[in-house]
Amino acid sequence: MKTSNDTALSVNLNKIALIRNSRPGNYPDVVAHGETCINAGADGLTVHPRPDQRHIRPHDVYELSELVKNYRGIEFNIEGNPYAESLGNFPGFIKLVSDVMPDQCTLVPDANDQLTSDHGFDLTVASKKLTPLIKQLQDQGIRVCLFMDPDIEQISLAKEIGADRIELYTGPYADAFKTPGQPFDELFARYMNAALHAQSIGIGVNAGHDLNLHNLAHFRQIPALLEVSIGHALTVDAIAMGFPAAVKAYKSLCTTHH
Repeated sequence: MKTSNDTALSVNLNKIALIRNSRPGNYPDVVAHGETCINAGADGLTVHPRPDQRHIRPHDVYELSELVKNYRGIEFNIEGNPYAESLGNFPGFIKLVSDVMPDQCTLVPDANDQLTSDHGFDLTVASKKLTPLIKQLQDQGIRVCLFMDPDIEQISLAKEIGADRIELYTGPYADAFKTPGQPFDELFARYMNAALHAQSIGIGVNAGHDLNLHNLAHFRQIPALLEVSIGHALTVDAIAMGFPAAVKAYKSLCTTHH
């Protein structure tokens, strides 16, 4: 059970769907793996549906939403490009989110052809279009999180347009972690300062991207880190460890030990 000092672990299921989509049929079963994650101690599930449906498909979103309803206190987080429109049987990102009404929607500025998300919003450009979308989702009772770089000025703009939380993009942190020293220390200080600034102006802080068993504990030095979303590394670790053991290993790093 998560306590006030712990960080929630939301397991991203995209890579399970990616493996499934490489063959006909439903193997591995994304919903079954979601249930495995919950039973192993995950606090939530994350999906990132894209119009090309390279991994998570619309039916996964609907089915996982129904799964989560069976478990008290488990959150469902849908992340993605708010401007992704209907394509094939992809209904459009905002339509999909509105149909399902997850606990949290994390808006991410990724183009349809990106391999993976690799930067946060530039709100000097995006705020005008995002503001009504944020309000629309919040009016449906959905918490809205913006995918952001550790930039204090940008985070202040996130507050101005009404975001409930930010998710700090941790790709640069993960890359720099491999080479300890002054550049890494300076970068981590940027993340720390960005998180503290967000908290000081009333925005909750999540984090995600390339966090793993090696670098997660250090990142959790950031106080009041509410949630991490982890998929790729956890799935890779699960190949060797098994899925329940991998979830438990990450959950342990999200828990404050006394």
